[in-house]
Amino acid sequence: MGNLNVAVLGAKDLAGKIGKKGTVTDMTFYDHKEGRDSFTLIEPSKYPEKLSSLFYSAAMSEFAILVVEKVDSFLGETIVMADSLGLDRGWIILRNYIQPEQVKPLLAGTALEGYELREEDPIKLREELIAMAKAESKSAGDGTCGSCPVDSHFNVKGVGTVVLGSVIDGYFKKHDKMTVFPIKREVILKSIQKHDLDADDGVKGDHVGLALRGIESDELDRGFVVTTDPSVKMTRSVSGKASLVKYWGSPLKEGMVLHLGHWMQMVPCRVVSVSGEDFRSPDVVMELDSDMIHKPGDRAIIMYLEGGKLRVAGSVVLG
Repeated sequence: MGNLNVAVLGAKDLAGKIGKKGTVTDMTFYDHKEGRDSFTLIEPSKYPEKLSSLFYSAAMSEFAILVVEKVDSFLGETIVMADSLGLDRGWIILRNYIQPEQVKPLLAGTALEGYELREEDPIKLREELIAMAKAESKSAGDGTCGSCPVDSHFNVKGVGTVVLGSVIDGYFKKHDKMTVFPIKREVILKSIQKHDLDADDGVKGDHVGLALRGIESDELDRGFVVTTDPSVKMTRSVSGKASLVKYWGSPLKEGMVLHLGHWMQMVPCRVVSVSGEDFRSPDVVMELDSDMIHKPGDRAIIMYLEGGKLRVAGSVVLG
């Protein structure tokens, strides 16, 4: 069973021609499946108004389709976000007579540098994506050690509490005991669905519905993490070396209110201290408004929502 999560960036009229419309939040999901193989297109439907829409869509994806309708600040911000997340596999579709030479300099030196040009042919794109999904086929190993951030949650009559999300790391299996962070509640994974089909496991990259016993839907929130990974932890304070993107023009300052993004979380934080000679790689201490759920050594994206034309500032390693 192969699956591929694909961010469709830069246009809101392409994904619907390739896949079937599904869940809508600040992202819109489009699915296509053939047999046991499938791909999920994730469109940041509230971007550019909400930067979180772009962040979540790109953070959930392993592949991207970047549609270039015009060369503007939103294209630049989208490229910086995808680069900051290391989204290094993808295609570029050019519209409005834009030439590859106009885009190439913007991608140079970024994770997007190797993106391949594609014609805007939904049928061919669909065929190529499902072939890639089949080639991505993954299976769960022995034991269990995986995590699924919660995108949405609800109660289903006769089933109970269900969460939707993408397996961000590792794998887990039906009937596993799982822990819900940040409340550290132990639950039982009653069942797993992928694209409305029952499944025995969830593997990294799978878009899943998880039925949980031991928790009510109203106890959950977006950004919570359901996991069997003992290394998952929570952090309220971050200290270390930040890395600011090359287009970021000014230093971080004490007292600045930023947002840190990781998995399905965007947590407000305040800069407590900044030091170091190079303002693009300062030593920082940040205090978060709430706990950040992560694995040791994970990298969070630094965002400054008052940043004007560029709101993606850089990244920092979580402890």
